Amino acid sequence: MIPNKILRTASFILILVFMSHQNLSAQKIDSDSLLTVIVKDMQTTKNYEKNIQRALLGIKIAPTYVDYYLLLGRNYDLVKKNDSARFYYKYYIGKSPANDDALNYLINLELETKNYKEAESIIDKAIELHPESKNFEQKKLTVLQLQKEQKREYEYLKKLQLKNPNDDAVRQLIFQMESKLKSDRMGSTYSYTTFDRKGYGPWHLLGFQYIRERQWGSLTGHINYADRLSSGQSIANGIQYELESYLFTGKNNYSYLGAAYSNDLVFPKFRLGYSFYQNFKKGWEGDLGIRYLKTQDNDFTTVVLGAGKYIGSYWINLRTFIQSENNNFYPTVSLNIRYYFETRFDYVTLTSGYGSSPEERTTLGLFKERISLDSYRMGAGYYKMFYKHYIAGLQATYNKQEYVRNLTQNELELSLMLQYKF
Repeated sequence: MIPNKILRTASFILILVFMSHQNLSAQKIDSDSLLTVIVKDMQTTKNYEKNIQRALLGIKIAPTYVDYYLLLGRNYDLVKKNDSARFYYKYYIGKSPANDDALNYLINLELETKNYKEAESIIDKAIELHPESKNFEQKKLTVLQLQKEQKREYEYLKKLQLKNPNDDAVRQLIFQMESKLKSDRMGSTYSYTTFDRKGYGPWHLLGFQYIRERQWGSLTGHINYADRLSSGQSIANGIQYELESYLFTGKNNYSYLGAAYSNDLVFPKFRLGYSFYQNFKKGWEGDLGIRYLKTQDNDFTTVVLGAGKYIGSYWINLRTFIQSENNNFYPTVSLNIRYYFETRFDYVTLTSGYGSSPEERTTLGLFKERISLDSYRMGAGYYKMFYKHYIAGLQATYNKQEYVRNLTQNELELSLMLQYKF
């Protein structure tokens, strides 16, 4: 009798376990099916209020199934019930703290409701959990920008640069930030150009500048003096007055404006310029502009097209100048490569190009004579900041220049720059 009783008891327990397992399996299937319905509806019909009721039902069926809490938070978020969305996001993150989707949703909610301090706190936790995430690094920059914490934004960019020294986008953002920081500079430039043609040259070009950089952009004033010699005698000299400005017109774009005037033959009478620059992702930049020159006898209009790219510490820029005279087109191309060190004032540069353009200050007074002639140039320079205030630069440029058709001369230009930053 006893063995039979034990057998019946064991059988009863087994039946209970089996039925319990079946109920749990059915519950899991029901929960998963309901979850699938909610997700599909969010992608198609987007009946968020109904999804909220479905998710609340799902929690009743399976209170430990935490995915329902995330869906509740998302649907409450989409109907702008921020307090409820925040509650369920936080509940879910408490159970799954490393889920990057939930962190993103909560960060975006805090940013939209302008709870910037709370958003920054969540972003810092997200970065700690996902140290390689570019997305959370960008969120950090966004929240600093929204709080107008320029100094902290700049410091964070420098920190990112140390972490990822070859990140092109970070290098680009640092240079943009440095251009917006308040600073003033004053200085001078001097260029000495020699020619291998007997009795021709040298040329002297002396300039004084004052540069003012602010949040809105920069403004630079120039006074330039040129003196051209031949056989030891001055044959042309004069003064030019010039203003240039870079204006930040948007988060990822800016404009250049320039104007110059001179009443002396050694310079064009007027020089006007405009360019629009657009920054793209991954360190790319494009520019489109126009230049206008008025000499004593002619007018010249030039279209400028350019593209630039940050590659780690390198900046590579290619520009073409589309210009014409007497219905003949004379395109000009220039390539500039820079390698930056600690700041935007510390770099070495290599330049090369073909043709004459309205960007060449030294020879601009002879633009009419040179536009249709061949010109091949290359150069190198080194610029350095000392003691946080002094900026010095030295550059040499060689130019093989036609002075009349089929006759060429060799030109060597040495340039020196010195500025004081305060």
